[in-house]
Order: sequence, then C-alpha cells, then structure tokens
Amino acid sequence: MEAIVLIIIALAIIAVIAIAVFGARRRQEARAEEARYRASETRNLAEVGRLDADQQEAEADERAARAERERLAAEQQRLEAERRRADAEQLHAQADEIDPDVDTNPRDGDADEGEVDLREQEAHRNL
Repeated sequence: MEAIVLIIIALAIIAVIAIAVFGARRRQEARAEEARYRASETRNLAEVGRLDADQQEAEADERAARAERERLAAEQQRLEAERRRADAEQLHAQADEIDPDVDTNPRDGDADEGEVDLREQEAHRNL
C-alpha cells in the first residue's frame, strides 16, 4: 500500500508540475498575443503618420509647382511688358522721324532726343 501511496503522490506531483507548465505556457502565449496586438497598433499608428507625411509632402509639392507656374507667368508678363515698351519707343521714334515739326538731330545740345525745339520753329516763323 505504501507503493500505491507513493505512486499517487508521484502522480499528484507530476499533475501539479504539468498544470504549472501548462499555465506558464498560457501566460506566455497571452503576453505574446498582447505584444502582437501592441505591435499591430503601433504599426497602424506609424502607417497613419506616414500617410499624413505623404499628404503634406504632396501638398507642399503642389504649392511649389503652383509657385513656379506663377513665377514663370510673372516673368513672361515682365518680358511682354518690356517688348511692348520697346515697341512703343520704336513707334514713337518712327513718329518723330515722320513728323516735320520734330527735330531728331538737335544741333545746340539743349533739346533732348525727340524733343521739339520751339525756339527754332518760332525763329523760322518770324523771318
């Protein structure tokens, strides 16, 4: 009977050890599952942050492209204004060459280029 008691005690010890090992594995699995869940949540937050950064970068790129288009349009407008100004000055010079009342070659240096010298015209009228 002593052998039966020893066998029962041994079986009880083995059962307790088996339950302890099984419980430890379950706790370890539960911790691993919790770690997986936290890692998944962290990855989701990282993905949201990356998407936000991508959106901000796209908006910045769009703004930069819009600014470049505006800069090019302003440069084109400035060049067109310069061209028109040169055309207007050329037409003005042509008009001065055509106009008999405009002396385009001032002799005394007092009159500016293209300026009408009224003193000379008045002197010719009085003669």
